[in-house]
Amino acid sequence: MEHNGFDEWLLANYTYPYNVDFKYRMQDIESDHKYNLVPADYDKSVALAKIIKHVWMEAYTELAGPAFLRSYVPKTFHLIGSPAYDNGKITLGTAEGGLKVTLYNINALNPNSVDVEMMNRWYFSTMHHEFSHILHQTIEFPQDFYAVSSGKYIGNGWVNVSDEAALGMGFITAYGGSEVHEDFAELVANYVTHDAAWWQQQLKIADEGATFINQKMEIVRNYMNEVWNIDLDKLRDIVQRRSEQVKYIDLTELN
Repeated sequence: MEHNGFDEWLLANYTYPYNVDFKYRMQDIESDHKYNLVPADYDKSVALAKIIKHVWMEAYTELAGPAFLRSYVPKTFHLIGSPAYDNGKITLGTAEGGLKVTLYNINALNPNSVDVEMMNRWYFSTMHHEFSHILHQTIEFPQDFYAVSSGKYIGNGWVNVSDEAALGMGFITAYGGSEVHEDFAELVANYVTHDAAWWQQQLKIADEGATFINQKMEIVRNYMNEVWNIDLDKLRDIVQRRSEQVKYIDLTELN
């Protein structure tokens, strides 16, 4: 297939610096056939590629350097235009063994009016979540984390629990209550994609559950710092700043 300007931009901004294959043309071989899916629109793929580079890729690069991201970033990003529905549940994104991340619902993006909260919900929370899995699968977090909510995880029953109820149980989201590794990834993802005021509000809603969230978050913060030299407070500040800058970026020009 003949390369266009976007393909050349992806080579310069994803493939050469990070060894990432950014697939915006939906490929059957890369897709999950149990879903009824449509391709991502070209202009929205351009916009999302620029946003991911600025808000996610360059946030880690700014904090930890390009070599860190190059070593652990998934090697393939695959964009899908439509959501993925499964028994009434919407799949926001999937990751396969740390090698490929698929992001859905790209066609909901409005390049002319970016909603940061929508971006976090659909894309960046998913990406931080999946990247957290890559890190703990490389070097596992301490056993102390397992003990905090031992016996409280509810497996697939999380779909019947509201996020507010999950907070009271000591989980930052209902999905975090499904299993210990999802708990870890949800803590990281939600911490860095929301500001300090949002986090404190969740702890207030959690009430007694805040004790467990704080205990786990302390372990997470120390693990990320000591093992990966990632200060989550600094990463959150960088992510928040870069998210605000998106509104000033021309998401249509390939420059």
